[in-house]
Amino acid sequence: MTLSTPSSQSSLTEWLDYMQQIHVSAIDMGLSRVLPVAKALGVVQSAKDDAYVFSVAGTNGKGSTTAVISEMCQAAGYKTALYQSPHLSVFNERVRINGEMVSDQILIAAFNKVEEARIECELTLSFFEMTTLAALLIFAEADCDVWVLEVGLGGRLDVVNIIDPDMAVITNIGIDHVDWLGDTIEQIGSEKAGILRDDITLIYGAADMPNSVQQAIEHHRVKCYQVGQDFSYRIQDSQNWQYSNAAVTLNLPRPVLSLMNTTNALSAVLASPLNITTSAIEQALRAVKLAGRFDYREVAERHWLFDVAHNEQGVDFLLAQLLPLWQTHVDAQLSQTATKSSSTTIKMLFSMLGDKDMATVVQRLVTAGLPITDWYIAEIDHPRAASIEQLQSTLAKQVTEASIHVYQDIAQATHAVTEHSSSQDLIVVCGSFHTIGEALAALRVL
Repeated sequence: MTLSTPSSQSSLTEWLDYMQQIHVSAIDMGLSRVLPVAKALGVVQSAKDDAYVFSVAGTNGKGSTTAVISEMCQAAGYKTALYQSPHLSVFNERVRINGEMVSDQILIAAFNKVEEARIECELTLSFFEMTTLAALLIFAEADCDVWVLEVGLGGRLDVVNIIDPDMAVITNIGIDHVDWLGDTIEQIGSEKAGILRDDITLIYGAADMPNSVQQAIEHHRVKCYQVGQDFSYRIQDSQNWQYSNAAVTLNLPRPVLSLMNTTNALSAVLASPLNITTSAIEQALRAVKLAGRFDYREVAERHWLFDVAHNEQGVDFLLAQLLPLWQTHVDAQLSQTATKSSSTTIKMLFSMLGDKDMATVVQRLVTAGLPITDWYIAEIDHPRAASIEQLQSTLAKQVTEASIHVYQDIAQATHAVTEHSSSQDLIVVCGSFHTIGEALAALRVL
């Protein structure tokens, strides 16, 4: 079947549907096809000449890190471009300038230009390649001062890596995406370190560094600042924290996002030549937020916590924050009722992609010591979704069959957990970006 190219009058949905069908596979690692199109569009040269570029790779924490960097640069008065993926609700979330999502019209105009360049180069591109090129083109045409780019998958062969960064951040390295990146920390580290360039600066946000990353640092003569050695943070109380490096010690307001990711972002900003004052940093920390990252909300008279944790490291991070939040939640319920209630429990709304290590994620959640009484599961609307059979069989090895509740889709599961929980319970939604996105969409109609 021959696909017809959408026009400038076509809708954003029509363009997104078209781009999902024009390439043989959704994920196709490598830069050989995308580079000629990028050069034809002029985006590579634009970034090199006109903007300061932060590229952020890592297994977990990229979204929070890029959000904090962007907020700080914006607060300091820089026209700031932010590229993240995937999105939770609408595609426009991926492409922001000064914190605002770009319009459908701007995206469609960019898609038109990318499609014209692609056809001229006689190449096919994946959905991610097409949409990333469009984002970079938008940033170039908007003449942004700072580009903050989240690397989608790995580093070395990810389309974001066509842009040479001035500052690189590797948040951490864990086992994930083994089909594309390898199944050892050393292999994955080598792929993540592919974002490095000669004589730039790297912020490395984990205590353990694979040899492959160290070798890349030495090869490129990179100046590396590593957490625990060159910078650190300390919690002071529920409202304040302290950041320290060799040059400064800052007492700062606590953001709603992870302090570890915030620390990495602040280290990157301070190591850059950008003029970002302490007052701009404080302003940014009070304002920054990111949907789906330890995202607590009260909706439909229920307490909800949304987190995109979808691998072992991500779940460990979620639990580290969830345990104290749970105690705070229980204390709040007790203070309202004035009697000790045994009915305050956790309900899990859960689903994952089939290529993730579901067994380990479930095991971590089950053995965390939290009162999880029920699991509401459904298949995500995604080609790589774990099937109901996979979800059920994995859970059945860890929890009782009576605690597993199966639904046709995430919307039905969302309505069910709302109906079968109380206003004292905490509902935790996790396992995938797609799980959260579909649950949030369902909640909007409750």
